[in-house]
Amino acid sequence: MDTIVAPAVPRPIPVGAEMAALARFYPDVSWSGRIVAGGMGPGTPAMRAEGYGRHELIQDGRWIVGTYAQDQVLEDGTPVLTWQLHWVVGWDPAGQTYRATLADNYGHAEVMCGRIDGDRLVFDTIGAPVPLRMTWDASDPAAITWVNELRTPDGQWQLIETYRMTPIGSMSPA
Repeated sequence: MDTIVAPAVPRPIPVGAEMAALARFYPDVSWSGRIVAGGMGPGTPAMRAEGYGRHELIQDGRWIVGTYAQDQVLEDGTPVLTWQLHWVVGWDPAGQTYRATLADNYGHAEVMCGRIDGDRLVFDTIGAPVPLRMTWDASDPAAITWVNELRTPDGQWQLIETYRMTPIGSMSPA
């Protein structure tokens, strides 16, 4: 009887230093901040917002999953809406870049490409009808700032919203 040798089964690439570098941008947080007038579309009012983000590692630390929610109110305190987002972020070893996907309660679903530049983590949408750029600044780990911008037709970046995030814990292990 002939011996049959099974082909080698590919194994996942081990998680590397890229995920450790990424993790510092994703502690569990609460935040407060502002949405600029026009930030949610032409004619929309300025708003204040308070929210939170919770994170967990999945697939042996390959990905960080974030669940976010924020309450948005007009300047006089009138409630407007509760926004919710699901975020999955990690290192793409084949592409040698950070990747993220997002889905929110508006029905937005995007894929983003990111990079770490010192204390800043920057993600840009890929192929979105309205290009977005999201920036985390962790130069002060006790007060991480997050900025969301859109690219205007003339190529300029326009502020949508900015938040000061206060860490409230570390993410859950895988």
